[in-house]
Amino acid sequence: MRLLVLGGTEFAGRALVETALQRGDDVTVFNRGTHQAPADVTALRGDRLTDLSALRTGTWDVVVDTWSWAPSAVRDSAELLKDRAGRYVYVSSSSVYTYPSAPGSTEDAPVIDGDPGGGDADYAPMKRGAELAVLEAFGDRAILARAGLIIGPYENIGRLPYWLTRIARDGQVLAPGPASLGLQYIDVRDLAEWCLDTTAGGAYSVIGPPGFATMGELLETCVSVTGSGAELRWVPAEPLLAAGVRPWMDLPIWAPPGELYDSVHAFDTRKAAVRCRPLAETVEDTWRWLQELGGVAPQRADRPRVGLDAEVEARLLEKLAG
Repeated sequence: MRLLVLGGTEFAGRALVETALQRGDDVTVFNRGTHQAPADVTALRGDRLTDLSALRTGTWDVVVDTWSWAPSAVRDSAELLKDRAGRYVYVSSSSVYTYPSAPGSTEDAPVIDGDPGGGDADYAPMKRGAELAVLEAFGDRAILARAGLIIGPYENIGRLPYWLTRIARDGQVLAPGPASLGLQYIDVRDLAEWCLDTTAGGAYSVIGPPGFATMGELLETCVSVTGSGAELRWVPAEPLLAAGVRPWMDLPIWAPPGELYDSVHAFDTRKAAVRCRPLAETVEDTWRWLQELGGVAPQRADRPRVGLDAEVEARLLEKLAG
């Protein structure tokens, strides 16, 4: 398959390129060249906002786009490529659904407004605007991969890396309860495989099934994989919230039952039918990658850092943990 990845050097883009190369695909990447392009790809240089000249020739079976900023950039690339590419896969987000989502929401759930020609704005409207741009150019050849929580190697958001590095430090670890709380996520490599395999146009909630793992299973796996002597001290949601702890941000991945939980961990994903690798494989491979980097994960400049400060955690454990 002739594949064009717009980006291709960080997190989802990197996983897409590596997965495609493993399958024997002919891979082209288009980016500014600020990160080293993987070996065995054709590297085109340019800027999504100012210079698409390198994309004015060439044909591809599939274009995959992970852009998260001004929708006008997606509009321009989709318009330029619509007659020279078979299908356009846009890695969008479940954030485009109107908040809060009802438990069990499908792809038919209401979505927010977006401007396909818009500039920088909030994350969700930019993702929705980009979706509309792809639909305008590619019609029924547009595939909207509305990913939820993405974890795995190369993560530059900090969610799973926070838990791994925190647990690796040993000691008592504040673990947000209940441990039985079901999680919904997708390994970035499973997302990549889905994007490369899917041929039917439309919108898809590209996440694993709800409850594929629990918060307890995730953190216990982190303890096992790191070889840590950490002790998980489970604290119920109510006192954490009363103490001002922010779900999702201070304690990544965790969302207590309620509106936030329903909007990140309770989607009906039967349409996408993602093949999910075991949780242990995701955690082990992410830990191995972190060790190769010296234990410090990359951080996207446009995303806030997640995780509790060590001193704040210690105070909370002293105050709240039983």
